[in-house]
Amino acid sequence: MFETYSRLAERALRQEPPTRQESLWILDGPEVELLPLLQAAYLPREHHFGRTVMVHILNNVQSGHCGEDCGYCAQSKGSSAPIRKYPMKGDEEIFAEAEAAAKAGASRYCMALSGRGPSLAQTRKLAALIRQMKERYPIELCLSVGFVDEERARLLAEAGLDRLNHNLNTSESHYPGICSTHSYGDRLATLATARKCGLEACSGLIVGMGEESKDIVELAFQLRELEVPSIPVNFLIPIEGNPLQGDGSLTPARCLRVLALMRLVNPAAEVRISAGREGHLRSLGALALWPANSLFIEGYLTTRGEGAEATYRMIEDAGFEVLGNPLYHEERSRRDASSAGFRMRGGKGGILEPEISEAP
Repeated sequence: MFETYSRLAERALRQEPPTRQESLWILDGPEVELLPLLQAAYLPREHHFGRTVMVHILNNVQSGHCGEDCGYCAQSKGSSAPIRKYPMKGDEEIFAEAEAAAKAGASRYCMALSGRGPSLAQTRKLAALIRQMKERYPIELCLSVGFVDEERARLLAEAGLDRLNHNLNTSESHYPGICSTHSYGDRLATLATARKCGLEACSGLIVGMGEESKDIVELAFQLRELEVPSIPVNFLIPIEGNPLQGDGSLTPARCLRVLALMRLVNPAAEVRISAGREGHLRSLGALALWPANSLFIEGYLTTRGEGAEATYRMIEDAGFEVLGNPLYHEERSRRDASSAGFRMRGGKGGILEPEISEAP
């Protein structure tokens, strides 16, 4: 049995994915042992990213009033969830949140706007903001704005946007079960447009929406075919008022199997632990760092998430390190310098006290 896991890892190191049959086994095989599977996924993860963890912080720049009917989203027209709804935030608020994200250790600041897609005027405004943020803060930028055409994509690319997020969410065959106001083909077209205009794509999935394992496998290989460099893996959060409330499939082990599959099918991609990690992975959250090399902190658009301090403690306790950014490392050096001369004493938990030199 252990030879099976070794073969999966060796092939991933050669950029060869598991077969479709092996992929289904990874997700459903009753004899699959979780720790050997995670170790197999870890080897290509370590090869491409070492033991670093890239942190992302998401800012909901515009919330609610969306005309699409995506059943998983609290901002969609089909949801009665009691969320805050507001137009696009002001420039200084967006800048302040970008600076806070950089100081908190995020390598990437992600801005999301509700709605089918931005107007041309909105796109120009976003492009201007992106230029200024790239000048002010040493942090990569990602934008999630729905559907864009070539004119809008080029404006964003010329402004210096690093990535455009546009999730496929599920397989083509399952897509009509989660949304009716646009098609899977529409989403593929936006990803193709982004690539044509020189924008890196960020595209992933949501599991727990009634899909079958074959749908997850189909999407994993679709992302491989598209050569998507950044794959967020979301675990459906059952928000009261949303049409989709979860299918009961998301045990911690199921979530870890999905993450391992994404890594083995897409060995060099940034695989990100995204929405729902806290509630669905629960006490096994640290194990997700074996297949995944990035995660979100602080929240997910309309739901809260684990804060930086607790997340960083989990990362470091598991033997990994936060990748960060230059501003974060400067802030951390200052904090470390300010605490110099103090030491921990007193057993479990410790007592912080000043280091005092005894008189000769």
